[in-house]
Amino acid sequence: MAIELGKLGIWRYHANVDAKFAAEAEKLGYGAIWLGGSPGAGDLDSVDDLLAATDSLVIATGIVNIWQDEPASIAKVYERLAGKYPDRFLLGVGAGHREATKEYKKPYAALVDYLDGLDAAGVPVSGRALAALGPKVVELSGTRTAGAHPYLTTPEHTRSSREILGAGPLLAPEHKVVLSTDADEARAIGRNTVKYYLGLSNYVANLRKLGFTDSDLAGEGSDRLVDALALHGDAATIARGLSAHLDAGADQVVVQVLNEDPWPAYRALASELL
Repeated sequence: MAIELGKLGIWRYHANVDAKFAAEAEKLGYGAIWLGGSPGAGDLDSVDDLLAATDSLVIATGIVNIWQDEPASIAKVYERLAGKYPDRFLLGVGAGHREATKEYKKPYAALVDYLDGLDAAGVPVSGRALAALGPKVVELSGTRTAGAHPYLTTPEHTRSSREILGAGPLLAPEHKVVLSTDADEARAIGRNTVKYYLGLSNYVANLRKLGFTDSDLAGEGSDRLVDALALHGDAATIARGLSAHLDAGADQVVVQVLNEDPWPAYRALASELL
């Protein structure tokens, strides 16, 4: 693909990323920032500032929700950013969650229709990625976009996704981390985020496929589940867990730090992995 992401990226809610944050991330060696929280076309006006404040950092959306913005309106945003900053904006799209969307019907067909709309509006395959959990959507990401951006997964999912994609397509899984050697404290922080996804059917179904049981998924999640989805420990321990994605075939692992101040973790992990 034309866009070079590097092996380490950052996932962060779009409203919490400003030019100063982007410049510091690039200085540390991170290759991309994925803007989370389903940013819409209006939210992406700030991407100009992020790209202007950096020299090579890629800004990606993780993800634009297909139920919120028509392909034509998102394509205009893409055209503006890609024209001004070639190979530095990646349009990640996805179907979001059944529980959060009234219009949520037949998401696979809706994704295909949306990608058709992006084709018609001139967004190139190499300039877009797809949120993908199930094998059918992972395969679609490899044929209709630059590749897949899975969320809330494990290295086992990365390995199976690479087998589906084969060599070439992008694979950039997100993984949560908590920089703390206090296991109880770290699990409390991790569980506070992980528990939200246990009410969303697409994530629960995928976690079951990855071998997690009813007892793991009950309530706010078992320690085993939280430890797998929100890595904790010192920087070296977390780095080994993140590297497992790279070893399993990821091109980039996208790190979401759950500590209140994310910078100690981002700095330490850059030192370990970059």
